[in-house]
Amino acid sequence: MQVAFPFRVTGSGHTAIQDQDEAHIRELIEQVLFTSPGERVNRPDFGSGLLGFVFEEASAETVAVCQSLVQGALQQWLGDLIEVETVEVTAEEATLSVTVVYRILRTRQRDIVKFTS
Repeated sequence: MQVAFPFRVTGSGHTAIQDQDEAHIRELIEQVLFTSPGERVNRPDFGSGLLGFVFEEASAETVAVCQSLVQGALQQWLGDLIEVETVEVTAEEATLSVTVVYRILRTRQRDIVKFTS
């Protein structure tokens, strides 16, 4: 059991928990992707910097840099839980989509998650 993301309190006043490991790992990936470095006081290097690319020009170079930063952040912060197989970033106008294909190390289960900002 892990603390649920986003953090919330249940109707009984307890911290909400996430019972499923697969769902918890997806929540951790979301935290890494949507946290900007410098946002967390006690861990200023945590995050991927993804949100900084939302308003950048949608060029091949920007997409390549974004993919590299996201993959590096996932490997750095979640490398003991998942093996990142691919990260695909697409940018169209003001929409940035990130697809992550990964394998959970403990179970060897393969999963795909897609986020759009």
